[in-house]
Amino acid sequence: MFANLKYHLLMHLIIFIWGFTGILGKLIHLEFYQIVFFRVLIAGTSLLLFLLIAGKKIRIKNTASALKVIGVGIIVVVHWLTFFKAIQVSTVSLGVLCLSTTTLHVSWLEPIVMKRKFSWIEFLLGLLVIVGIAFVSGNINTSHHKGVYWGLLSAMLAAFFSVFNARLNRDGIPSSSLTVYEMLTGTIVIFLWLFFQGEINAGFFEMTQSDFGWLVFLGIVCTSAAFMLMIEVVNKIGAFSASLSINLEPVYTMLLAIFILHENEQLNSRFYFGASFIVVIVFLNPVLKSLMKRKNAIG
Repeated sequence: MFANLKYHLLMHLIIFIWGFTGILGKLIHLEFYQIVFFRVLIAGTSLLLFLLIAGKKIRIKNTASALKVIGVGIIVVVHWLTFFKAIQVSTVSLGVLCLSTTTLHVSWLEPIVMKRKFSWIEFLLGLLVIVGIAFVSGNINTSHHKGVYWGLLSAMLAAFFSVFNARLNRDGIPSSSLTVYEMLTGTIVIFLWLFFQGEINAGFFEMTQSDFGWLVFLGIVCTSAAFMLMIEVVNKIGAFSASLSINLEPVYTMLLAIFILHENEQLNSRFYFGASFIVVIVFLNPVLKSLMKRKNAIG
């Protein structure tokens, strides 16, 4: 049960860092598509330079694998576009709360992609997390329907790229190579999309020093470093366990939103109950899996 403790601890550090992502979506005064473009551009180029300086190989062995990585890269960038869109048309808290449904999608998708047995325990835990999120949401304005739609779509895409990355990593593609190629793919795809939309002009690259600083933090710390490490973590502990724990991100983000952005969500009894409920579910997951393994071993 504690064999992968260091990976669980690393995962929670990454999740806390990701808690800043939604906040940055409000602190950076650019359109959502500009934020995503500069995010993947900074993440991809910075990681590529680091790996080249370190003498690391980033080549993918065959064309079939390369095409799969490119496909996942497209999913990743569309996920971020929909996520930041959800935040900009509603609130930070609502955007991250919708991501809680990622767990449900992973519970049925991971057994198919990773070719393992479907787990009713995982499916049930995924449903219970949504109950906890409902309490955490507290006084969120329910009029932000567009934010909900974009957030739910973002969650489904998150499930797909998480599971697919775990499979690609298990098949022998290093997490560093996955991250570099997916970020660079995302950069090219979104640039072409914006170019044909007529959005690429001199004004597109204008920003304040504050926006630039936050974008660098978002691209390097919250994206290239965190994304690469999370692929390793998911490969060790499984996509479901990771996605279940990521449901703590809304708790971190809502706390940060209250203290940094002064959003109108309140730390009331609903928040504490929902947050505690999610924490219990997250830590119950490895316990139940350990008990099931022992039962199967005895049986």
